[in-house]
Amino acid sequence: MRTTEGMRAVVVERPGGPEVMRLQQLPRPVPGPRQLRVRVHASALNRMDTVQRAGGYQAPANATSPLLGVEVAGVVEAVGEGVRAFREGERVFGLVDGGGYAEACLMEEGMAVRVPDAWSFVEAAATPEAYCTAHESLLEVGGLRQGQSVFVHAGGSGIGTACIQLARAVGARAFVSVGTEEKRERCVALGAEAGVLRGEDFSAAVAGWTRGEGVDVVEDFVGGAAMARNLASLRDGGTLLLVGVMNGMWGDLDLKQVILRRLQLKGMALRPLSLPMKEAVTRRFRERWLPELASGRLRPVIDSVFPLEEVAEAHRRLESNLTFGKVVLSL
Repeated sequence: MRTTEGMRAVVVERPGGPEVMRLQQLPRPVPGPRQLRVRVHASALNRMDTVQRAGGYQAPANATSPLLGVEVAGVVEAVGEGVRAFREGERVFGLVDGGGYAEACLMEEGMAVRVPDAWSFVEAAATPEAYCTAHESLLEVGGLRQGQSVFVHAGGSGIGTACIQLARAVGARAFVSVGTEEKRERCVALGAEAGVLRGEDFSAAVAGWTRGEGVDVVEDFVGGAAMARNLASLRDGGTLLLVGVMNGMWGDLDLKQVILRRLQLKGMALRPLSLPMKEAVTRRFRERWLPELASGRLRPVIDSVFPLEEVAEAHRRLESNLTFGKVVLSL
């Protein structure tokens, strides 16, 4: 790839803890066909970043950049051949295929969304991963609709806070698991009906909230360790959405329960999708939820903001499990 002037970027010197990240001068990327180069003003953190930093996730070989960071907001500073929808100087945000922890990164034209006039770059950067994931998992894959119910693990996470708001927006009941009493109260303020603390029997709590019927959908970031209780929390015909595996890749699956109760197990991840599929995800988000967000009826929840120079502290904050909403880097 041709490059031009330099930029500061976060590089991972070796797999490890937050201390392995360093700021370095790297060449500024030049956009290819239908790509934008965005001067990054804010970049949000995701759990996948911490896993990649620790060596547990390898960016795809065809990724735009091996650097950390998959959601940014900034200003278009250059456009590639064939770009028609955007011009230099416009404020944009969206998902990128790596490279977000830098002063500039590449964004596919079809993944870019204009930043609402009233929004800050921090608000914009905190939005796409959470709301695209929440919409695709709950509504497109899970089929959640008015009058139904969902149990969301990690309700205080960026995706969890988005799931609560989207469930409420479509007229569904939302229940959550959280790490602290404060987080439970904040989830209820966002629209959750009730919450259970981590370590408590959430399947028993779900049974109590739903008078023994169970929920229609479970949004799970935990993985195999919670498999049996996830299935027990579902009503007959319900759907378990596997969106993350933070506490285990493997779990015992009671196939008899799945068969007799007509349960469904579905998985969902954004990054492995093809570019046309990612563009379709972005289009659905832009059409369905951007007006709600721009009006203030929905809102990205921001836990904390760190300067790029304090990226290690930002990762420590995210890994502390004390966060409520998104951690964002400001450039």
